[in-house]
Order: sequence, then structure tokens, then C-alpha cells
Amino acid sequence: MMEYKILLVDDDRDLLEMLCSIFRRADYTDLVTASSGPEALQVWREQQPALIVLDVMMPGMDGFEVLREIRRTSRVPVLMLTARGEAEDRIEGLEIGADDYLPKPFLPKELLLRVGAILHRTYPEPNRRVELATSTVDLEKAEVWKDGERTPLTAKELQLFEKLYENAGRIVTTGILCETICGEFWQGYESTLSTHIRHLREKIEANPSKPVSLVTAKGLGYRLNLKGAKS
Repeated sequence: MMEYKILLVDDDRDLLEMLCSIFRRADYTDLVTASSGPEALQVWREQQPALIVLDVMMPGMDGFEVLREIRRTSRVPVLMLTARGEAEDRIEGLEIGADDYLPKPFLPKELLLRVGAILHRTYPEPNRRVELATSTVDLEKAEVWKDGERTPLTAKELQLFEKLYENAGRIVTTGILCETICGEFWQGYESTLSTHIRHLREKIEANPSKPVSLVTAKGLGYRLNLKGAKS
């Protein structure tokens, strides 16, 4: 599961703790909370959560007011919770810009399913299969398919490939790649990088001595060309 920061907002401290417990049991660990409208806005601005679970019925500044303020500048997904289930409340929340609406009391499973659907819709998983000229790299399984055969990638090779893939089509300097596999104190590891690059080419290239997917930018670093790109 990708790590998402979730802001939980409710003036009922017991319910807030219950929400935290529900999410923790579902392996959401990056949780922040607020128990009033003004506090919710402050935490939202400071923490920039990926999703907000927002109670409507709060004294002073209610959830609708909080959502209106958020929607002035942000499209962060918001799931609204309310003790009231009237259609007009639901319509008002959706008109303001809520992504979903769940009346209390609710089943934990339904809450998690709705949150999961919102996160999947808002933050789709990046493609984890990379098509190269003569091979396919499966980042999820850390393996290369070439000529119908599967070859596993080592941890260092996977780290290198992911850094190159993040910058596909652009030169990634030797220093950045060395830091990727060796950490902050990478000076002197250039030969180690060359060894990893050679092994990676042997796995992904049809002819490692004449690479077309993982090419050298002389004196600078390396560039990954995806399928169809010119070397």
C-alpha cells in the first residue's frame, strides 16, 4: 500500500480516536487529527494531507464552512461524515465539492472502502511495467522479461533502474546515481556504479555492448530510453 497522510476531523474525541483505530488497523499509519474547524484548516495548511475525513456537525465552524475554505485553493479529496442523513445535507456537501458522503453511524469496512476508492481515483498507481526496446521491466516484481525469459534484478539494480525511470529521456548524473545506491558519501564509488550499469545492461539490452535503452552520456551520466525513443 502506498503511504497516504490522512487528516481526521471530528469534535467528538471518542469518535476521533475510533477513526484513528480503524485506519491504523487497515495499515494507514500517517494520520493527523483536528477537533474543530479552525484547527482542521490549520492542520490542512501545515500538513498537506492526501485526504480529509471531515465531520459536518461541529460547533462554531461546521464542516461545510471548512470545505468551502479548502475549496478556494485546493482539490484535496474530502469525505464528509455526518449524523444527519438528509438528502439536502448530502447535496449541499457535494455541491460545495465533497468527494463522498457517509452518514453516521457507519460500518468501518464501508468507511475504508470509500476512502480506498477516493484515493485510488485521485492518486492512481503509476505504471509498474516499463517497456524498453527489447525487454520489459516489472518494477513490482523486480524482474526483467527478455526473449521470453525472466531474470531477477538485485536490490541495487532495481534502485538504479527506478531512478533512471523517474527521469526517463533525461540524463541522470553519475553523482546522483552513485548517491542512489551508496548514500550521501558516494565519492569513489564510480567504478561500483559502472559494474551495476553493466549488469543491468546485460539484463535489459539485446546487445549490451551497443545499448539502446540505457545509454551513456559521456562525462555526465546515463539516460534511460523507453520503447520507441531514440537513443
